[in-house]
Amino acid sequence: MKVFHCDHCGSLLFFENTTCLGCDRRVAFLPDLRLVGSLDPDPVDAEAWRSPLQPADARAYRLCQNYQVAQVCNWTVLDGEGPLCRSCRLTRVIPDLSVPANTLAWYRLETAKRRLVYTLTGARLPIATRQEDPEHGLAFDFLSDAPDGSPVMTGHDNGVITLNTAEADDAERERRKNRLGEPYRTLLGHMRHESGHYYWDRLILQDGDVEAFRAVFGDERQDYGEALAAHYRNGAPADWQSAFVSAYATSHPWEDWAETWAHYLHILDTLEMAAHCGLRLRPLRRGEPSLPAPLPEPADYEGPFERVIDSWLPVAYLLNNLNRGLGQPDAYPFVLSPPVIAKLRHVHDVVRRGAAASP
Repeated sequence: MKVFHCDHCGSLLFFENTTCLGCDRRVAFLPDLRLVGSLDPDPVDAEAWRSPLQPADARAYRLCQNYQVAQVCNWTVLDGEGPLCRSCRLTRVIPDLSVPANTLAWYRLETAKRRLVYTLTGARLPIATRQEDPEHGLAFDFLSDAPDGSPVMTGHDNGVITLNTAEADDAERERRKNRLGEPYRTLLGHMRHESGHYYWDRLILQDGDVEAFRAVFGDERQDYGEALAAHYRNGAPADWQSAFVSAYATSHPWEDWAETWAHYLHILDTLEMAAHCGLRLRPLRRGEPSLPAPLPEPADYEGPFERVIDSWLPVAYLLNNLNRGLGQPDAYPFVLSPPVIAKLRHVHDVVRRGAAASP
């Protein structure tokens, strides 16, 4: 994620902003420019908007329907592209809005999804709706547990990512995190993980090299249901940190891939923000983690993997120590052992190949 500024007064803008706090102008994310910018009313069309960064003959912007009507989005669409933005078009089922708490849940779910879409489009990965590509398109269903208590399981099935709206409630998500012994559980983490399953189908099963995947992650043909049942029954091996990024990654090669994929996206997004903040690390003692050179631009996903991992390790060190100074748990409570770094490298290579093959 980048640092954004108002095009009129220069005030700092964040990815979720709808109004500039400096000059009170309308702001929105402009997908064609990949930035949050301020908007001016179109002089002719009362429902259209213009960006100071646009040439005079460019197509005008319109606010996403979910921006204007439900206030759960802050993206725009170019004139003629339809009522919903690129991210909202991916949502197939929204929460039941007759339940008062679900309006806030929908906002939080869409906010996390927009961050995912930002990273995926920055990586130039193939991303299409089910309407655009009925066979391979991506869709999101935001569902709640049934009145009889039947739970909705968060997961992925043939291009459809299902999220339980209960995960948008901070207290409930914390309860589940503690019950399952997970050090990190967020809406964005869920979406990045489940997108890993989707892209395993797209980039490895359909278009990639399954044998290369098996050489790194193991044979995914082992029974998935039995593997998960054994994991929940017995837990992870005592030495799981020596080869896996999380305990859950030990359950099955598909989950190992999805967990590693999610961490790769965590790393890219955080490094991009660190780069745009101008972060450098110059420790007082020799041999401690340092970052003297400019960080790589994670939007340039064609760079070598070494640039990514060599920048991430000192940034994670800084994040964790800053959090401890605030009395908070580590921001990144994970160990990246050499086997895990090798798996991250494999994800990096798959992303590069996927970008090269994408129109």
